[in-house]
Amino acid sequence: MIQTLAISGYRSIRDTVLQLHGLDVVTGANGTGKSNLYRALRLLASAGDGDVVGSLARDGGLSSTLWAGPEHVSRAMVDGSVPVQGTRRSGPISLRLGFATDTLGYLIDLGIPQPSTTLFGRDPEIKLEQIFAGALAKPSSLLVDRHGPAVRVRDGSWRPIGRTLGTSESILTEFSDADATPEVLRVRGQVRGWRFYDQFRTDRDAPARAPQVGTRTPVLGHDGADLAAAVQTIIESGGRDRLDAAVDDAFPGSVLRVRADDGVFRLELEQPGMLRPLSAGELSDGTLRYLLLVAALLTPRPPELMVLNEPETSLHGDLLPQLARLITAASADTQLVVVSHARPLIEAMLEAGEVHEHRLVKRLGETTVEDQGLLSTPPWAWPSR
Repeated sequence: MIQTLAISGYRSIRDTVLQLHGLDVVTGANGTGKSNLYRALRLLASAGDGDVVGSLARDGGLSSTLWAGPEHVSRAMVDGSVPVQGTRRSGPISLRLGFATDTLGYLIDLGIPQPSTTLFGRDPEIKLEQIFAGALAKPSSLLVDRHGPAVRVRDGSWRPIGRTLGTSESILTEFSDADATPEVLRVRGQVRGWRFYDQFRTDRDAPARAPQVGTRTPVLGHDGADLAAAVQTIIESGGRDRLDAAVDDAFPGSVLRVRADDGVFRLELEQPGMLRPLSAGELSDGTLRYLLLVAALLTPRPPELMVLNEPETSLHGDLLPQLARLITAASADTQLVVVSHARPLIEAMLEAGEVHEHRLVKRLGETTVEDQGLLSTPPWAWPSR
């Protein structure tokens, strides 16, 4: 389980460290930085696929994503006795992301590229990467250390890796030797297994409404196009009772079924009082979105981490308690982070299970965690370049 998440220099997040517990909900008013935290977590996950540089470039490059305020925010700036102003920088310009479990941690530091004639001006450079044992990156806990192009591995003593890395190449994708760098494989496998759901379409032309060729689908796709196949996979994997209970909890007396014609799957919802089942194309936006969340959360292959961004979108308020119960039940099998500003959903989650709430606030343009002070902030150390 991820115990610590650290973000520094990303949009409104100047420097934030979160302690995670298993089922965490990130809340806050509009504009406090919830989406920025979610996007930073997705960016961290993209390192596992070697796409962290490309993701930043498509987002406008570092110039569009770096923290735009002063390097340090003084108490005098906060209380208004002096204006917010920049000073001479004491550190390099960087965007840093990291996480730690109770056994292994990983961090990455991205910076401004060196002046050159390349046309890939939006590509940042990976300046530093580290894999470390335990919850904190310190010299005694480092296992893999990358500075610039050079990589070294601790194997009793430090041993340099023969090859050098390009500025866009990550250790998570460039090293796959189970004997030489087993820690890299472990971290890469963990990060690649994270799942993010925030792009479910429920409009008239949503892929989830259309019949699809069915194949075994233990993991619902990020857009929900394979909903019918995912539902049937849940059923054939022994999840029929849990599926029926989740549907009945939201729509009493209703039953979700999958019909197959020559390998083409169609989703149908049987409801009391209706003379025929309703196809996915006939369902309301809220009903379809709830079924998509059911398929995601009842997965036969639970990931180490699942992140839901505003799952309450399109749902009527009457469905939020049912969604809360579904989320808390799923947290028994997977670590969950939920980003939401729907207070009824959050209250229902707090009633349904053990949930840890992180309320974000914004002051002088900076996202911080409410009531988190020096003594309550989880320990974290960013290495110098």
